[in-house]
Amino acid sequence: MRTYARVRNADGTKTWITISTTASGDSSMVWLVTLCQVLLLNLNESPMFGNYGLPAQQSVMQQVAPDYYISRTQQQFAPYFASLLIAKISSNPPTYNIAVTTFAGASLNFALPASASPSNQIPQ
Repeated sequence: MRTYARVRNADGTKTWITISTTASGDSSMVWLVTLCQVLLLNLNESPMFGNYGLPAQQSVMQQVAPDYYISRTQQQFAPYFASLLIAKISSNPPTYNIAVTTFAGASLNFALPASASPSNQIPQ
């Protein structure tokens, strides 16, 4: 299994990299990168998975954080990890803490904004 991710280089350019299942058969990083990409997608933006993504523009317009869609995304990806918790840290911009424990026992904890663009901030 594999997925692709775009990373920012030190000089500011962006490069596509491939994330693949390890030789031991562990796909945790593939699913984690996919989870992060889904949290940065707009709803119905994926050409293959229409139910992935968050209604970022609608959330800004209605001034309501996309908590329901975050919960739904957590439920969709939970079977791929021993433990997956996504919790809101702040509302402006919507930022979520992701705590993951893989089946191999590795623990990861990081913050991810629900929107990649600063223009998608919810006014208070």
